[in-house]
Amino acid sequence: MWKDFKKFAFKGNIFDLAIGVVIGAAFSTIVSSLVDNIITPIIGILSGGLDFSGLSVDYKDAKIMYGQFIQSIINFLIVAGSIFLFLRLLMKLKIKEAEPVEKEPEEKPLDIKEELLTEIRDLLKEQR
Repeated sequence: MWKDFKKFAFKGNIFDLAIGVVIGAAFSTIVSSLVDNIITPIIGILSGGLDFSGLSVDYKDAKIMYGQFIQSIINFLIVAGSIFLFLRLLMKLKIKEAEPVEKEPEEKPLDIKEELLTEIRDLLKEQR
């Protein structure tokens, strides 16, 4: 079992995953700042100052804060959309880098039938 664990833990993929987690955490703070400080206020202005976070229902001794839940869903959608757009931009840039320079199409060797047809065509052109 220890050998299997070592094989799994010290594979190259696990290090790539760890780097992805660290970069993802750093990117998460950037996106959260974008959402909290720029996008949410703009949405608040466009929606006339609508804020769901204060909505709640009192039931006996409990306070059900469903507005916080709605606000969390909205924040999630904004974050997911921001990440999607960022990754889409990165993929487009990566595709542009990966596109090879267009070469002239390579000529495929002709098979015997095609060679004969080409010769016949050329002979007919010469006769005209």
